[in-house]
Amino acid sequence: MTEPRLTEFDFETLSVLAKTDPGSFETLRQKAIERAIARAPAGSRQRLRRLQWRIDRVRETSRTPLAACVLISNMMWTSFNDLNRVYQRLGENTQLGASGARRERPLAAVVPFRPRPH
Repeated sequence: MTEPRLTEFDFETLSVLAKTDPGSFETLRQKAIERAIARAPAGSRQRLRRLQWRIDRVRETSRTPLAACVLISNMMWTSFNDLNRVYQRLGENTQLGASGARRERPLAAVVPFRPRPH
């Protein structure tokens, strides 16, 4: 089968391709991922390749695609929660004004994010 080109995300087309020609779908998926990583800033590419490697290992070792999806989603939420904790600490460290005096009130209300239950 000739390899289709993916110029934009089309779920229906990709779904049919995955069911009818899994090899071509996988090739297309890998090329799309590599294009996305190649478009990222040079300083982020190695980190993105490592992340994709982790995602691929989760997909390989999961019993079902749904199980892989849940595990990868949990990876995303863990990363999001880690980022939120860093953001919260940054907010705590910047409560002092330029003069070093404590501000009377914050410039904006920060809504805390609670970790999503696993």
